[in-house]
Amino acid sequence: MGPSVLPVAPTRGRLRPLGLDEVRITGGFWARRRHTNESATLGHCRDWMERVGWTGNFRAAAQGRAHRDRRGREFADSEVYKLLEAMAWQAGPGSPLDTDIAALTEVVASAQEPDGYLNTAFGHPGQPARYSDLEWGHELYCNGFLIQAGVAQARARGEGEGELTKIARRTADHVCATFGRGGIEGVCGHPEIETALVELARATGEQRYLDQAAIFIDRRGHGTLADGEFGRVYYQDDVPVRRATVLRGHAVRALYLAAGAVDVAVETGDDDLLDAVVRQWEATVARRTHLTGGMGSHHRDESFGDDFVLPPDRSYSETCAGVASVMLSWRLLLATGDPRYADLAERTLFNVVATSPAEDGRAFFYANTLHRRHRGAVPAADAVSARAESSLRAPWFAVSCCPTNVARTLAQLPAYLATADDHGLQLHQYADAEIATSLAGGHDVALRVRTDYPSGGTVSVRIDRSSSGRPWTVSLRVPAWTQGATAWLVDPDGARRTVPPGMAEVTRRFRPGDEIRLELPVRPRWIRADPRVDAVRGTVAVQRGPLVYCAESVDLPGGHDVEVIRVDPAASPKDGPDGTVVTPGQITAYDVQRDGTWPYRPLDAAAAEPSTDRAEIVLVPYHSWANRGPSTVRVWLPVVEPTRAIPPDSTPTGR
Repeated sequence: MGPSVLPVAPTRGRLRPLGLDEVRITGGFWARRRHTNESATLGHCRDWMERVGWTGNFRAAAQGRAHRDRRGREFADSEVYKLLEAMAWQAGPGSPLDTDIAALTEVVASAQEPDGYLNTAFGHPGQPARYSDLEWGHELYCNGFLIQAGVAQARARGEGEGELTKIARRTADHVCATFGRGGIEGVCGHPEIETALVELARATGEQRYLDQAAIFIDRRGHGTLADGEFGRVYYQDDVPVRRATVLRGHAVRALYLAAGAVDVAVETGDDDLLDAVVRQWEATVARRTHLTGGMGSHHRDESFGDDFVLPPDRSYSETCAGVASVMLSWRLLLATGDPRYADLAERTLFNVVATSPAEDGRAFFYANTLHRRHRGAVPAADAVSARAESSLRAPWFAVSCCPTNVARTLAQLPAYLATADDHGLQLHQYADAEIATSLAGGHDVALRVRTDYPSGGTVSVRIDRSSSGRPWTVSLRVPAWTQGATAWLVDPDGARRTVPPGMAEVTRRFRPGDEIRLELPVRPRWIRADPRVDAVRGTVAVQRGPLVYCAESVDLPGGHDVEVIRVDPAASPKDGPDGTVVTPGQITAYDVQRDGTWPYRPLDAAAAEPSTDRAEIVLVPYHSWANRGPSTVRVWLPVVEPTRAIPPDSTPTGR
């Protein structure tokens, strides 16, 4: 095992990622969330899994009680593995989390079979046989997260072949022996094993793990899985990966598969496979992605909709799909160096991943709707919730893939900030951070990033160390959301130049104390959708920097819900207090007692006019909604109708 503390460690590609031993987030937006992750979320997940019996499943399997005492869904094992991975990335060697990691590892180890098989839902007396339900059993899916946890232990904790890593390798060897050439000619209904096997191959240098991942990628799409109620498209077994033109079916499955395909393509030098995934990403971002970066429009099957089918009130936008989207974008960025992948990762991190956990880190959204019409009830603090059914975050779900996925993403987040190449260092995501690494030729560099991002747009980069006198390059991403606005780059000599979206570069013989400043135009702006998105025609949204904003009922006058508001896009939205945005608009209050017996009428028919008043509409960052009690929410805001213009003498209402 190598020394790099890297969640993703490709052996080739345009950019080299910097690991958790090279990048440290020191303050600001993401530092606060990582602190909450470590101090609250990890323990919350551990306690809930013990309470609902998912940790106990391993004890039951070891003691021959699994057929009687096992609890939870067939994939519950994976949540324990994701928690172990999150703990490893978050803490590092010598952490107080060591005790939890050791205890969980011992419990997991007790259930592993002599041949490496490890699952608590299959293969034991009184249970279904091993791999008897590849469509829905999730055995390989669970194995994938176990392997990821083993790699995390080896890299993040510096333990080499620690106990969890040994468990993971035995499992991987079992998978290769069982599903390799001459073995079971199948794939898992839920991709994930592919990325895990590639990362284990990178960590160990063992070719058989990479070969097995490539086998799984090439088998997918040939109808090896049984057809089901959602069709084979649901688990991407309808079209081979190389022939697919867009991501489709179950959103999380599709994104995990694409990430695995990129991993295989990079390690094998398969440019055709990489190009196929790039085309799928491009088509999906252009036609099947929500403003927040969320992916998935269907609640029933958690799937992508058809092109431009992006209804805000049915935007399933599962948190795990957001995590998987970041995984895919990061891999494509490393492979190609194209900053558009970092743009989508930023949008998704701020507006999906950051939205899921509550401020205290102990409740979560499973789905991330863009329009909630009903306030709902506060979920019970001591009960398991059904997914995606409440307007408030819930402490735990029967399917609790999202809390642990958020936990492991926040734990490894510093590794998404920066990269290096032969010419210098690139900054892709902005946070207060300290970065130290070695460039080509053993050139040691260190720099310090200070920023008020995303609330402000100033990013300051100070050079702390540059061990040689040769020139090198610092590159800073200028986000795509600055299109149409002016961003400024100020170099150490004070020269100021405008920079377009993309990568802004400064090349020189840097000396300690040199400073680069990037000034991004963070201000609220109206956003409109492609007119082919039928569901939001006649509406606008507000984005400020990378943050999407929303109207929440707790900010509306008179106790109104968000259905009654209209905004005027002719008036620019303005910054308000405490990170809010305000814009002129109107409240249209309908008298339900005067409703007719039929809600449709000819355009020229007379009708009773509703009461309409001016109002100041207050908008808040979407990631912050539902932290102040039950509420309704709306991202896409209807515009003021020309025929409903507010008379000049109307009495203002609101703040």
